Amino acid sequence: MTDADILSLGQRVLWLAFALGLGFGAIARRSHFCTMGAVADIVHIGDWSRMRMWALAAGVAVLGFNTLVALGLLKAADTIYAAPTLLWLSHLLGGLMFGVGMVLASGCGSRNLVRLGGGNLKSLLVLGVMAVAAFATLKGLTAVWRVAMLDGVRLHLPAGQDLPSLTAALGGSLGQRAAVLGGLIGATLVGLALWRRAPGTLAELLLGGVGIGGLVLALWWVSGQVGHVAEHPQTLEPAFLATNSQRMESFSFVAPPAYLLDWLMFYSDRSKLLTLGMAAVLGVVAGSFGVALVERSFRWEAFGGVEDMANHLVGALLMGVGGVSALGCTVGQGLSGLSTLSLGSLITVAGLVGGAVLGLRWQAWRVERQA
Repeated sequence: MTDADILSLGQRVLWLAFALGLGFGAIARRSHFCTMGAVADIVHIGDWSRMRMWALAAGVAVLGFNTLVALGLLKAADTIYAAPTLLWLSHLLGGLMFGVGMVLASGCGSRNLVRLGGGNLKSLLVLGVMAVAAFATLKGLTAVWRVAMLDGVRLHLPAGQDLPSLTAALGGSLGQRAAVLGGLIGATLVGLALWRRAPGTLAELLLGGVGIGGLVLALWWVSGQVGHVAEHPQTLEPAFLATNSQRMESFSFVAPPAYLLDWLMFYSDRSKLLTLGMAAVLGVVAGSFGVALVERSFRWEAFGGVEDMANHLVGALLMGVGGVSALGCTVGQGLSGLSTLSLGSLITVAGLVGGAVLGLRWQAWRVERQA
């Protein structure tokens, strides 16, 4: 494979990522897919409809990813989620910070991208501040603090932290264990999502759950199969094209907005390249914008006051710092990471939900106090 072939293949990966992001934005807007909203519905009114949608998306992603692992087409070890070093404190505290932050910011990174496509200017500020905070936590001041205070607390595991690798003692090949564990966990999530659902909600449930879960799986395929080169002509080593991590990637909405902001600010620097995650971010906004135009729901929206703006700024900072510390967000860890059956992803999801509940309880206390 020549350098020209590599360039052409990398561009194909970017266009496919943009197209899948387009689908993500359109489906998320049409189905009202939102993890924070799902938790809020349960806390405030006891409605599990959107949580069922999230569970269905997670179940589809888990089933699909582990089926591909069983077929030998993908490997969890090729992702950032299955490293043998478990940064459990970073996952837990980062998840808590992100969970609180997404409540204050009226949604996580993906939700704010969708809202931006509908004309929400608050989301533009949230995404900008989150991107700056995330980049600082990747390479700046808060990165130093993160490494010094959180990442040093770790567990060294005998194998990758994905469950199929950790259960080697049970016997069988990695693919067989992935098929069994992925099948059991994925089928359980799907069953819980479809069991005793409210009448008349099936179409929206399937659109959001199967649609989003399927897109997460599709981006894994684009990154891990379409964009995989067995021997790069420059390094003579295996490579995953057009990814920031140099590994297989799927949807995530904390670090990619940060890299996108960096790319836009230093566009003339040839070392700054557009990558899969960044293309997907642009696609989400475009997809949401398209649906907003079709539905005639596009409208400009700004902050309601100083307190509203302050809450969103604090929330954006918490999401940027927490999301990078936890190695992902409600989508990056909650769907993409969880599909690999990673222990770190499970810890992060627990932190995310716990942080969201704390944030929602605090908001309710504030309303009661003001009343």
